[in-house]
Amino acid sequence: MTDPLVRELVAALGDDIVTTDANDLAELGRDWTRVHTPRPLAVARPRTTEQVSAIVRRCNEASVGVVPSGGRTGLAAGAVAANGELVLSLARMNAMGPVDTLGRTVRVEAGAVTQAVHEHCAAHGLTWPVDFASKGSSQVGGNIATNAGGIRVIRYGLTRSWVAGLEVVLPSGEVLTIGGALEKDNTGIDLRQLFIGSEGILGVIVAATLRLTRPSGDTKVMLFAVPDLAGVVRLFRAARQAPMTLDAFEFFTDKCLARVSRHRGLVSPLAEQASHYVVLEAEWRDDAAADTWLAELFEQGLVTDGTMAQHTSQAAKLWELRESISESLSGTGLPHKNDIALPIAALEDFCRDLEQTIGEKYPRWEVCLFGHIGDGNLHVNVMKPDDLDKASFLAKTSEVDRVMFELVSRYRGSISAEHGIGLLKQPYLGYTRSPGEIAAMRAIKAALDPKGIMNPGKVI
Repeated sequence: MTDPLVRELVAALGDDIVTTDANDLAELGRDWTRVHTPRPLAVARPRTTEQVSAIVRRCNEASVGVVPSGGRTGLAAGAVAANGELVLSLARMNAMGPVDTLGRTVRVEAGAVTQAVHEHCAAHGLTWPVDFASKGSSQVGGNIATNAGGIRVIRYGLTRSWVAGLEVVLPSGEVLTIGGALEKDNTGIDLRQLFIGSEGILGVIVAATLRLTRPSGDTKVMLFAVPDLAGVVRLFRAARQAPMTLDAFEFFTDKCLARVSRHRGLVSPLAEQASHYVVLEAEWRDDAAADTWLAELFEQGLVTDGTMAQHTSQAAKLWELRESISESLSGTGLPHKNDIALPIAALEDFCRDLEQTIGEKYPRWEVCLFGHIGDGNLHVNVMKPDDLDKASFLAKTSEVDRVMFELVSRYRGSISAEHGIGLLKQPYLGYTRSPGEIAAMRAIKAALDPKGIMNPGKVI
């Protein structure tokens, strides 16, 4: 432990808080992307806001980068420390306050796990409706820092809609308390929204006051087989017009299902095989309406097969097919992941152009598509061929990324729907944001973080 900053932090806070253990550096220095080799200077695991403030302030004085770390479930290398930064893990700051059932809010620390927040609020008949497959390990601070999406955006919107207040540590060590449990506060620039989705480049989110709502009522979960992506869009249109409130509308391809079956041993309960599948969850006004709508789908030829869960365990099994995809892709190969958004009406044409482009250039590559079709979010996973080494594969996917992002720009989409920009997409930000917008981001960054220590190299 020769670095003077590390020695100073250990002397002030103890080796229980600041460590250079090789296992901690390797594990906490990376996220799910597994692209960059982690090389952090040290790992700090504070227990209080005061400790976070002291650590960040001293790093700022020493001009050492700070990488805030949550559950590290992101897919844009936003939590990677590859250049001697100090990793600031918020995992120990996971306290959850009492639920305000009248105001429907709860204050939690940044390290609170998303699923734990759900369970904490469920005891009071309320929920924080930010929900996704990684909820068992993702943390609230990371959810907010990336403005996370998930499977219920179609009904509830993105994370930013469910954050009432924030506590943020600036690079100077100053602690800002922004907002709180107020429903209305029209007093100038909303700094809360400035930090939501900023990926830790402006400051460290240490706590948040979350907005809560009543959970959905009696919902039904269905799995459908459809012949192609156009069929997925037609089914979505029919679902929009049905007498129900959509909670989720997710699709995946047969290639994704094959990987899930290979990795987890899960199989579709449908007799009919198809190239595309849809998991739909909705709140119905009455059972008769659901049965009638389901029958009409078959009569109109919108689906080739389908099933409706009859109880919660069946519903969980249907959802497991969708929520096991990311894990299964990584468990059966090396996927190159992209998380993009398109106008829903453009999805079919975009996917056709994308598959044609990749097919012409790399005809043996397997492309696994899935996503939150109801909000236009598409997850594009290109699987590494077994006979291609990792370095060559990543070099080739970089070429594919540029072609894909040009297509995204042409269709007026976004190069990142819910995982942020991080390191991986930083070179491509101009495909979605104008030079003027990027200049404004740089100006904000320079004003709040003049030394550039907060999550350096990420976003801009």
